[in-house]
Amino acid sequence: MPSAAERTRTLVQSTCSAVVLIPGLDGARPDQLTPRARVVGQDGEVFLLFPADSPAVRAATHAQDDELSAVLEITDVAPVSVPHRIRGRARVSGWLTCVPGLAEPGSMMLRLEVGEACVDDLWGAESVEPEEFAQASVDPLVTHEADLLQHLHSAHGEQVQELCGLLGDRADRAGANRQRAVPLALDRFGLRVRFVGEPCFDARFDFPEPVRDVTGLRRAMHTLFGAASH
Repeated sequence: MPSAAERTRTLVQSTCSAVVLIPGLDGARPDQLTPRARVVGQDGEVFLLFPADSPAVRAATHAQDDELSAVLEITDVAPVSVPHRIRGRARVSGWLTCVPGLAEPGSMMLRLEVGEACVDDLWGAESVEPEEFAQASVDPLVTHEADLLQHLHSAHGEQVQELCGLLGDRADRAGANRQRAVPLALDRFGLRVRFVGEPCFDARFDFPEPVRDVTGLRRAMHTLFGAASH
């Protein structure tokens, strides 16, 4: 399974919605505190691109040499329609400063030096040390996951449904055969499916080995579907 640091790093570098929480800016609208872009630097710092006139930039500019604490909060929502759609949240706390010269005119780059981080997702809730965050790798499927899940749901729904056959007695106990199977999450280690009914439950289907790209994913899914069909 992916480590907490890997899951946090992947969410930070994903397209999930994010907002920067800064003390004293409680009156700002969420869209004013949403970065246009975000990227993780070589030392694990998070660079956030904002309009030059945003409240976040003004706060960082006015702070100058004082440490401006901030929290980058990321919400991960499943790209397919499913009950309990929020898959997880990550919080990266630290200190915010302006980085002049790195952004195009009309924008400003802010640097978030990471002090601590945590993730609460489908795997569980865990804290992450700054060093772990800096050294963590990003899941290779993160930029494709939303499209891949939507494709699985729309074009391979029957094959996803057949995966309940791999659950053995658990499927019978939970009534998975009578429930609708929805692909919920995908990473290099496997596929998570939510069986929608009363009650809902999730099942994890691990790949024979971690995949490194979409080509490897196709082979892994072919193997998985083949095992389910037999």
